[in-house]
Amino acid sequence: MKFTIERAILLKALGHVQAVVERRNTIPILSNVLISASGGSVRLTATDLDMEIVEAAEAEVEREGPVTAPAHTLHEIARKLPEGSQVTLELDDGDPRLLLSAGRSRFQLPVLSAGDFPVMPTEDLALDFTAPASEIARLIDKTRFAVSTEETRYYLNGIHLHAADQDGRRTLRAVATDGHRLALAETDLPDGAQDMAAVIVPRKPIDQLRRLLEGLDDDISISVSEGKIRFRLGASVLTSKLIDGAFPDYERVIPRSNSKVMRVECAPFAQAVDRVATVSQEKSRSVKLSLASGQVTLMVNNPESGTASEALAADYGADEMTIGFNARYLLDVANLIKGDSAIFELADSGSPTRVTDSGDADVEYVLMPLRV
Repeated sequence: MKFTIERAILLKALGHVQAVVERRNTIPILSNVLISASGGSVRLTATDLDMEIVEAAEAEVEREGPVTAPAHTLHEIARKLPEGSQVTLELDDGDPRLLLSAGRSRFQLPVLSAGDFPVMPTEDLALDFTAPASEIARLIDKTRFAVSTEETRYYLNGIHLHAADQDGRRTLRAVATDGHRLALAETDLPDGAQDMAAVIVPRKPIDQLRRLLEGLDDDISISVSEGKIRFRLGASVLTSKLIDGAFPDYERVIPRSNSKVMRVECAPFAQAVDRVATVSQEKSRSVKLSLASGQVTLMVNNPESGTASEALAADYGADEMTIGFNARYLLDVANLIKGDSAIFELADSGSPTRVTDSGDADVEYVLMPLRV
C-alpha cells in the first residue's frame, strides 16, 4: 500500500476519527485507525466497538491496500508537520512498520493486522430520512448540557430523539434530563421520519456528531434501526449503538400550568447570577431568587466566604416568593436563550420551574429548585 495526501486533508480526517479512540485500551487494535487506500481516495475508520466513524479523503493512490496504525500518534505527527506538506504513507509486504514521509521528515510506526480490525456490522437500518445539518446541531446544542453523567441511570446518558405531535404539528423532538433539570427542543418533522421510533443516542456519539456538524450547511442523512443509528454528513459516516433502555415519561415533569410568571432580560440576569455565585458553596452553588413586583433579587449567603446580593428589574406582578436554584444550571439555561428575555413560570418554592425563550418557541427547560 502506498499513497500521498495533502497534510491539511489528512489532519482533518484524522481529527474526526481519532476522537473516537480511547486513550487507554485493553484491546490493542482499538488504539489504531484503519486506513484503506483504493481508487483516488482513502477511507479512515476508528471504533470503540459501540461507535464507528468512517471518513473519506482524496489521495493519490499508488498501491491499494489496508493498514492500521496508532491513531493518536498519527494525528500528532500530522498536526506537527509543516502546512502544505505532501504526506506519503507506505507499507511494503513483510514490513512490520508503516513508513510516513513528508519533506525531510521520516517516521516508522508499528502496525497491526488490518484483518483484525473490528468493523461494525452493516445491518439494515430500516428508516431513512434527511434533515438540515443546522437543525440537528441546534437540537444538540439546546439539550446536551442536561444529559446525565450518572452511569447507574444509564437510560439518561443520552439524548432522547423521537417524532412528536404538538397541537397538531408534527416535530422531531430531542429531550435530555439528569433528574435535576430537563431540556427539550424540537424542529419540524423531516419527510420520511413519520414512523421513527423513540431512541436514546448516547452522550459520546452526540458529542462527536456535533463536532462533525461544525460548519456544515447541507442536509444530512439519518438512518435508524432498533439498535443503531447512522449519520451521513459530508465525507463522514458516524454509526452508533443506541442505549437499550426506556426513557422516563418526561411530559409528567414539565409544569404547564404554573401561574406566576417572571420575564427578565437574559444577559443582565446571567451576569448577575455569575457575580453573586462567586461566594456560593462549591457543592451546591445555590442562588436564592427573591421575586417582588417589578424586580428580582439574587442572593447568596455562605458562612465561610460571605454574602452577595443584586437586584434586577423584572416583569413580575404575582405574589412575592423566594426560590433557590443551582447557579450553574441557571447559567447553562441563560446562555442558551436566543431571545432578549428568559421567561420563568413558577408555582412555589418547592415545585419545578419551567423556563422558555422569548426568541425560540421550540425550546423549553425545567429546573428543580434547591432548599436555601
